[in-house]
Amino acid sequence: MKLTILSVAYPLAVAAPGAVGGAEQVLLSLDRALTRAGHRSLVLAQEGSEPAGELIPLPAVPPPFDDLTAARARERLRGAIERVLATRPVDLVHLHGVDFWTYLPRPGRPVLATLHLPASFYPREALFHRRPDTWVHAVSAGQHATLPPLPGLLPPVENGIDLEAFGGPYRRRDFALYLGRICPEKGPHLAIAAARRAGVPLLIAGEVQPYADHLAYFRSEIAPHLDRNCRFIGAVGPAARRRLLASARCLLVPSLVAETSSLAAREAAASGTPVIARPEGALADIVLQGETGFLAEDAESMAEAIRNSDRIDPARCRAEAERRFSLHGMVSGYLDLYASVLGRAYRRESAL
Repeated sequence: MKLTILSVAYPLAVAAPGAVGGAEQVLLSLDRALTRAGHRSLVLAQEGSEPAGELIPLPAVPPPFDDLTAARARERLRGAIERVLATRPVDLVHLHGVDFWTYLPRPGRPVLATLHLPASFYPREALFHRRPDTWVHAVSAGQHATLPPLPGLLPPVENGIDLEAFGGPYRRRDFALYLGRICPEKGPHLAIAAARRAGVPLLIAGEVQPYADHLAYFRSEIAPHLDRNCRFIGAVGPAARRRLLASARCLLVPSLVAETSSLAAREAAASGTPVIARPEGALADIVLQGETGFLAEDAESMAEAIRNSDRIDPARCRAEAERRFSLHGMVSGYLDLYASVLGRAYRRESAL
């Protein structure tokens, strides 16, 4: 059966191949897979987004981002969802926004919400909503284990990556890499401290999003430390991302919060690159200690891990990525969830 899926992105994000956010990357991967399989993929996201299916654009949100900007964007998105559902034969709505509960559509169509953030980040009304035919799921087994027994909780679907886009030959250069958003909870300041202690140059690739706290963090904690051995190169596109991961000595993931997945860590493994991470959330499962990288609590232990990263076998990293992180596995998992959600919705309607 061919489906029509309406995928809804976070209203302040652009869903394009160079997007920094993991939620947007997962949305686009699913969109491409649905389109290739002959399903109809509708993507509701900011103008400038680049899905393989049909983009239903929202007006771009100008910076800076604050509470008022976010509230207005959510209101526009809420209206856009209702207009699409009133005019299109949508089978299922898939919400990827980290604020999904603020624009749940009126009852009528089944909804699946992917929980891209740690469970503690969601308010009670997000997880214990009253809308019927609404299901949620985690993106890793570790995240799933932290969730309370929620109504509509489905099995987790592990995030996957396009393994063919990453890999050898492994031509290493002597620099450590930080790849991700530049904000306090991601801990790039720890990456700077660790690389300095290790005596290894650091490249920082990522976006400083126009939130006041993110901008202030960059000015106070990152910019003062930039020099020829610690360079900030900003956001990078898919091709540059692949080159950096293939040539880095190691990837640093110094997150201070319980990561639910970390696509960057999975891409590094697929590139044969060791991952050095704090053992927060899913990272403790992604990194095999001493085999595909190192788990380290602080800058000092991360520095030691950087110095020892050349002991990690790139082929071992790649083999683990092939075993655990495939895009095919993720897509299959979502198609199973779609079938489950639609089946449950049908049985509920039949019982009324």
